[in-house]
Amino acid sequence: MAIFRKNAAEAKQARTQEQNQNLMKLIKRVHSVVEHEDIQKHRHSQDYFGALLGNSRDMDITSAEVRGMHCEWVRVRRPHGKRRVILYCHGGGYSTGSCLYARTLTTRLAAAASMDVFCFDYRLAPEHPYPAAPEDAMKAWDYLMLQGYGALDVVVAGDSAGGNLALNLTLSLKEQGRILPGALVLLSPWTDLTASGKSQESRAQVDPVLDAEYLRKMTENYARGADCRDPHVSPLFADLSGFPPTFIQVGDNEVLLSDSTRLQKTLLRAGVPVRLEVFEGMWHVFQMSPFRTAAEAMDRCAEFILGLRDQPAVS
Repeated sequence: MAIFRKNAAEAKQARTQEQNQNLMKLIKRVHSVVEHEDIQKHRHSQDYFGALLGNSRDMDITSAEVRGMHCEWVRVRRPHGKRRVILYCHGGGYSTGSCLYARTLTTRLAAAASMDVFCFDYRLAPEHPYPAAPEDAMKAWDYLMLQGYGALDVVVAGDSAGGNLALNLTLSLKEQGRILPGALVLLSPWTDLTASGKSQESRAQVDPVLDAEYLRKMTENYARGADCRDPHVSPLFADLSGFPPTFIQVGDNEVLLSDSTRLQKTLLRAGVPVRLEVFEGMWHVFQMSPFRTAAEAMDRCAEFILGLRDQPAVS
């Protein structure tokens, strides 16, 4: 009987690995369709997929303008809490991405957490390199403060470069002596633009989304003339003491795995409550994909966020 159970478990594990391999092949094909040498075409392709996969009848999406910057509110069409809000920083290597592309994540996050999500179109590189995006993130933050939210009422979330931006915003608020957000939710955050993590090599052959050349190009676009070890460019090297509770998700097949595992260690050394979830067989920002593991991961994000509601919010 014990041998039977062992064989059954091994067979199940083999099926799971095969399914993950097939999914990664599919993701690689889809990514090759979206990615384009012409950066404008790349951006348009992403927006097309965002409009296609992020469309939901259960959502109200309302445009807003903040000091010349396009933004949007994503709200569920059902009674829900409005005291707290999620400020979402989209990914895209700081060179692509938009509110529209991010709807594959913002609509799911709004639905799972039953909270309003505010996303913003920060200026993109190479037309607008560092520090344009952090400046725009601060504009979005100040807008929410003017809307009457207390700092601790805001959860700052982001994927990939958006995770970098979420950390950057929090670091800037700390340096300015302002109240920090209530929590951070980071999906496959890009925290080290020096590309010094071990997974840059160990996962190079299995990552279906990112590669060294793409990351080099995105770094060159964004950090032009800046020191990549600057904590505002690579938050991994920042003093993160005093940061709010942080929740990190990452796939174990992505070259940026080390960006998350090292961030967790840095936060722990700084005394920050942090939880890291590494998803076996998954890739960069897998939460965008329309399958069960992605939905379950988003539900875990919502559980983390909703767990904060029992804590008193202070303005």
